[in-house]
Amino acid sequence: MKESIVVGYDGSDQSRLALRWAAAQAVLEERTLHVVHGWIWPLLTHDLGPVEGIADSGIKHAAEAVLSEGEIEANRLAPGLDVKTSLISGVPSEVLARTSQDAHLVTVGSRGLGGFLGLLVGSVSLKLATTAHCPVAVVRAKEASTGPVLIGVDGSPKSETALDDAIALAALWRAPLKIMHVRDDVRLFGRNHSYPGSDVLAMQILSAAVLRARAAVSDLEIEPALVTGHSVPGTILNAAASARIVVVGETGQGKFIGAVGSTAQAILHHAKGNILISRHPGN
Repeated sequence: MKESIVVGYDGSDQSRLALRWAAAQAVLEERTLHVVHGWIWPLLTHDLGPVEGIADSGIKHAAEAVLSEGEIEANRLAPGLDVKTSLISGVPSEVLARTSQDAHLVTVGSRGLGGFLGLLVGSVSLKLATTAHCPVAVVRAKEASTGPVLIGVDGSPKSETALDDAIALAALWRAPLKIMHVRDDVRLFGRNHSYPGSDVLAMQILSAAVLRARAAVSDLEIEPALVTGHSVPGTILNAAASARIVVVGETGQGKFIGAVGSTAQAILHHAKGNILISRHPGN
């Protein structure tokens, strides 16, 4: 299942959205879809089997039923798709992080069920933002058929890697690619906005990103945007309202939620649409 598309499934409406998105992506990329259900109960009790005299009972049976439901739904969404399933004990975010070691992409909904012991909204995706071994798609809405793939660039190596992921998605979907560079007007306060280096550096960053995209896919529709705003994440979020997906660069390397970069964290918390977290540890 190396280079498969992994989707975390728990039976919630949000995980169904993630499953639908992941199945469509697997078809486009001609990859295996790996449906994973992480269940925490084996960490808490050994009493997982059926209740005597009650058919189809027991915690393990319930977990297997959820996973089977995910497999059936995946096959319904994409007949002929190669679908694999795994029931793995452990905290869902840790299960998906381990599974991501051999994956091309991990897909999750924006929230799960209370069956994960009341994990905070977005906690799984936030944790994966710093622990996954591959990019992570956070699905919050049905896939739009229009709108650009949106990427904010700052000229850093991680930004270039995220740009490459955005280029690949735009090319695969035959969607426009909107490349945005945001100048923080707080840093320009008290200065003329054309002071030496400000516009020059901004245009260099944006032009280099456009050239990189054009070199990768010559016929890609590209929309460059140079914007000045008092909040980088806020400016990107405004643009994300009309985007098909927003791609954010790799965040911190730590294992705790607090390690998530501020821009990525703001987008994860507030974007109403779908997000791709560009995770490529070791690159």
